Amino acid sequence: MRRIAALLCLLSLPGCLVGPDYQRPPPASPPTAEFKEGGVDFRPAMPRDAVDRGPWWQIYGDPALDGLAAQVDISNQTLKASEAAYRQARALVRQDQSGLYPSITASASSQQTGSGNQRGSGTTTTIVTTNQSGNVTSSTSQYSGGGVLTWEIDVWGSIRRTVESDSAAAQASAGDLAAARLSAQADVAINYFSLRISDQRTRLYQATVAAYARSLQIVQNQVDAGIASRVDLTQAQTLYQQARSLLVAEGIARAQFEHAIAVLIGKTPAEFSLTPAPPPKDVPTVDAGIPSALLERRPDIASAERQMAAANARIGVAQAAYYPSISLGGAITFLSGGLGTLFQLGSSVWSLGPQLAATLVDGGARAAQVEGARASYDATVATYRQTVLTAFQQVEDALVQQRLLVQQEQVQRAAVAAAREAERLSLNQYRIGTVPYTTVVQTQTSALSAEQTLLNIQLSRLVASANLIKALGGGWREADLPPPVPIGGLTKR
Repeated sequence: MRRIAALLCLLSLPGCLVGPDYQRPPPASPPTAEFKEGGVDFRPAMPRDAVDRGPWWQIYGDPALDGLAAQVDISNQTLKASEAAYRQARALVRQDQSGLYPSITASASSQQTGSGNQRGSGTTTTIVTTNQSGNVTSSTSQYSGGGVLTWEIDVWGSIRRTVESDSAAAQASAGDLAAARLSAQADVAINYFSLRISDQRTRLYQATVAAYARSLQIVQNQVDAGIASRVDLTQAQTLYQQARSLLVAEGIARAQFEHAIAVLIGKTPAEFSLTPAPPPKDVPTVDAGIPSALLERRPDIASAERQMAAANARIGVAQAAYYPSISLGGAITFLSGGLGTLFQLGSSVWSLGPQLAATLVDGGARAAQVEGARASYDATVATYRQTVLTAFQQVEDALVQQRLLVQQEQVQRAAVAAAREAERLSLNQYRIGTVPYTTVVQTQTSALSAEQTLLNIQLSRLVASANLIKALGGGWREADLPPPVPIGGLTKR
């Protein structure tokens, strides 16, 4: 009993966590006071807190988009896979934690043995019978039961460092889940905007086909009157057929955008459709805030940072292998010839005591494991810093697009107005015979091209807006990460 008491005192001593304690390394370069492409003369038309509320897509004021983006959390299969990976990571942490506690197993058996001689001894039960030949036989019943206790004492913190590592990895998985959700929501918005601009192109091409049909009729009348050549008629027919071809091709593009949205919300293309409608009337602009806040708003940055913490803890796991492992083992076995006397103290055999095991020579294996763990940590630091740099690049790219596309749209609208006026004047002049039909062809082609460019700019503005919100992390915050599993109660070194 004195030995057992001494052992319990030893186990009550605080353990040590070997390996470096985690400290978040700084980014490759400190964030500046403001974004380069924010623009001193640019005033966002939308307050920032509208994005911070979570469902960021609501700033576009489009009920159809609101309904589609909300379905991502419910039905997107890629998101479901990320969510399952997160649950798997959490389960691994609970599995690691079980190593901190003793393991107890139990067993029981019953056995009967027979012989041709009538004998019995000890506490076994002997039953004597006579067989058909008249010979005396005996059978012996024996019952046993017991349990075994094994407990690896985490003196050096190897198990706790494993829990710390996998807990950080689970947080990283939660960050990956949030990043996947944000990416899917942004993809829904971008494909939705592309589909709505495709609807606008369809209307443009339909109007163009109708206008070219009228022009073709004018040329046909001129040819019938003998004041125009068939070359003019052929040119008019060419423009008309090309416009029809553009209309058919746009139908293909719209269908593909619709199919992409269907898959993103977890449906087959056959069970999903959207009726034509205009895009959002206004493109909201978003304040990017201060650059330092970006480090707390991006789930991919949080995931990369948690991967660093996980890799740092694995260094401690590798270093703990230098120290001997200490475990406590205990067993008790009951053996009796009868069930009634099985669990009496006189039928028991027990053992209890510590065990120590250490590797004396390993050919440098442990040193290589520690070196590999440190290299893995260095790789996660580089990945974290690159993730931060990429995040700043994405924000700056979206900011410059948000700022300059507004100006480009204003210029392009003036170009469209001028091109349409030139088209009207050239067609009137052709009617009176002052200009050749080639002039009409050129002005009509220029007007259509200007309209197409304007729609492309409008789409670019919508996409840049969604990309900026995505680059800023949507409505996500680092505080949304689940808390780490507490290690607690240990000294660290």
